[in-house]
Amino acid sequence: MRKVLDVDRLAVRHRPDGQPVMHQDWGKLLFMHWRINENLLRPHIPPALEIDTYGDSAWIAITPFTMWDIRGLPPYMPPIPGLDSMHELNVRTYVHYNGVPGVWFFSLDANSSAAVLAARRFYHLPYYSADIEMEGKKKIKYRLDRRDNPPAAFKAEWNIGERLPQSQPGSREFFLTERYILYTEHDGSLYRARIYHEPWQLYKAELTNFGSTMLEANQLPQPKTEPLLHYADQVSVDIWLLENIDD
Repeated sequence: MRKVLDVDRLAVRHRPDGQPVMHQDWGKLLFMHWRINENLLRPHIPPALEIDTYGDSAWIAITPFTMWDIRGLPPYMPPIPGLDSMHELNVRTYVHYNGVPGVWFFSLDANSSAAVLAARRFYHLPYYSADIEMEGKKKIKYRLDRRDNPPAAFKAEWNIGERLPQSQPGSREFFLTERYILYTEHDGSLYRARIYHEPWQLYKAELTNFGSTMLEANQLPQPKTEPLLHYADQVSVDIWLLENIDD
């Protein structure tokens, strides 16, 4: 097994060659992370992908956020009706393929049916339609009820705290948040897509209310411990097409 080095994690932060196909702005994003036994994740991840670990542990995350200015690229393309803004929540862990680190999504919920259908078709991602409400500035309230099966629900309220120093390679914050590749599988083939944005500016966060069945809906247990929290206000994102990476 090839070990992921800091140089590998820095390499994927560079803007890829070629033309991205989509732009999105992400914001009001809460990273909620827990340590998890790697053996619980292994049955749900393709064998060709290695589980990425930090501190001798795998990690599971629930990430609620909102997005806007969703449009195709080149930049002159107008926003797509029904796809230009939405709320989302994903359940994810971290993997690598031959030392190239990225994200594996167990599920993604969005309150745009058109976006769900497009992401399923073009990116082979496990998207679900959901009713989602999000409000607040310094104190964020987020509610989700999935409309698809398997049923899932999420609620959280959090306060935004002080700004944190920029995450550095080798740190836990860098490992958990600086991810620029998504992996997915379709019909037995493995794919990945690149994204590009400036490094996250993270803030502290305090959770004041929380309830979730998102992990259970993915046949994973909800950890008993409190989550490690990081908040990010806004980032501008470009996304590239999927590429087949099977040997």
